[in-house]
Amino acid sequence: MQVGPDGGGDGKAVMDQPQSETGQAGTEHAETRQGAGDARDKTPRTERGRRTLRKLLDAAAIEFGERGFHEASISAITRRAGTALGSFYTYFDSKEEIFQALVRYMSERLRDHVTPVVQAAPDEISAERIGLESYLGFVRAHKEIYRIIDEAEFVDYESYRRHYETTVARVRQRLEGGAARGEIRDDVSEIHAWAIGGMNVFLGMRYGLWDTESDISEIARIANDLLANGLKKQD
Repeated sequence: MQVGPDGGGDGKAVMDQPQSETGQAGTEHAETRQGAGDARDKTPRTERGRRTLRKLLDAAAIEFGERGFHEASISAITRRAGTALGSFYTYFDSKEEIFQALVRYMSERLRDHVTPVVQAAPDEISAERIGLESYLGFVRAHKEIYRIIDEAEFVDYESYRRHYETTVARVRQRLEGGAARGEIRDDVSEIHAWAIGGMNVFLGMRYGLWDTESDISEIARIANDLLANGLKKQD
């Protein structure tokens, strides 16, 4: 789906954008556009630039999470971030581009939140329980992630698919590692990884978005028992 640079009516030409915000925007433009003959590299090269980029992405998460892609606007993102409009165009060319970056950013934040606790788990079954509990906690703190990822299916399908494929790839890697260590069955496959990923997504919806009162450690324990023991009646 192709829409204009900002479906919220903020599509100003770059030449009309503010060139500085007490001198800051101009510096940020310089740091990402060094070398007139070079292809534009929008990666920030200073800590100040990296802070500004994070502020824009965090503001975009709130804006897209509250208003959705089509109602969100670039000017609203910069207002939330407390940055000049010109600073936005230092890093992004359009609303679509910051949305694509936001999907990656949210996926990476989720990965960085879950991975350390999973890696510290004593075994693979425990890792899946701890990982789910950590995931539920992240969703409760960042409810906007569901709306952003869901909208990505229609705004940027490639980013949408990449989010789930990379997430499940990490699950599969854990499963294969556990199998190699003799902690779980040795025939684990991509199907098992997608089954676990799907379960986690729906548990996140039910107990991360819709229910913020239930004990997430107990939810993770019950789901983990299903993984460990299945549905077969226990003697």
